[in-house]
Amino acid sequence: MTRTKEHLLPDLTPDSLRTLTDTLSDLTDYLRASPDPAQALALLAPLVDEDTGLPIQLADTLCALARVLQDHPQAASTTQVNDLIAELRTAARELADQHVLHYMLDDLRDLYGKATASEPRRCQCR
Repeated sequence: MTRTKEHLLPDLTPDSLRTLTDTLSDLTDYLRASPDPAQALALLAPLVDEDTGLPIQLADTLCALARVLQDHPQAASTTQVNDLIAELRTAARELADQHVLHYMLDDLRDLYGKATASEPRRCQCR
């Protein structure tokens, strides 16, 4: 375990993060099977939470990576490295802007809570 100022963090490995992405793939497969919309929305709620959801977490992760790369003692300070770090930070800002998904999900829950039985709409999403 890695020790920080206030926490004991589990050792992170590529395999532990693959478990996370596998779980997201399982969720996608589940959603493709056309579950009840209320259940689908409930499953997505934690993923798009405006404070702790995936867009915010991934944005924070990219910012932390940019900081690690920039502050590393062996980091080359070249235009290419600086440009790549700037791209990481830009991507992080764009992801953080997706916090609005939280509100969109609230709107969908409101709509589906009021919806009457009708022909299901089909999305062309992959």
